[in-house]
Amino acid sequence: MSASLPFFRYHPDPLASGSIRAAAETCACCKRNRGWIYTATFYTAHEVNGRFCPWCIADGSAAERFAGEFTGTYGLGGVSEDVLHEVTRRTPGFHAWQDPRWLVHCKDAAAFVGEVGYTELAAHPEALDQLRADLRLDGWHDENQLEHFLTRLINGATAMLFRCTVCGAYLAYADASWKSPAWESRR
Repeated sequence: MSASLPFFRYHPDPLASGSIRAAAETCACCKRNRGWIYTATFYTAHEVNGRFCPWCIADGSAAERFAGEFTGTYGLGGVSEDVLHEVTRRTPGFHAWQDPRWLVHCKDAAAFVGEVGYTELAAHPEALDQLRADLRLDGWHDENQLEHFLTRLINGATAMLFRCTVCGAYLAYADASWKSPAWESRR
């Protein structure tokens, strides 16, 4: 197993997020067993037999060979083409119930920190306040329901936490299974 994984500016700890894990699998791109394998999303029209090693993600060879992306462009408005390319084609995606979206701050893609519950989110008040404001814009007008949803994040609903690569501010968005009791209570 290789000890030094590639560094991903926009997903600095893919092991903690579960997007990369130790595995004795052969990479679908380079055909090598490097001790680590990618486990999250990859969008392509081509058939891919297997998963990718982190090195084939980092150097862009997996996305190029299979004409695919590790995350969509949703949320990435206003960033340069270079940043868009790095996030979608050279950065590991992450697991989510809905289509993942990548947050932007200071005209740059933010770094994905991980999936968090209310306790972890509350440690970053600016992200919690921003999430409350976003949920209000999405129709969560009853403050009691909103707080009920937020304080129960982790069981069928979660927050995706990001950190701005420019100023260090934390941001978040809510992700939930449509079958989540917290999400259902809103209806």
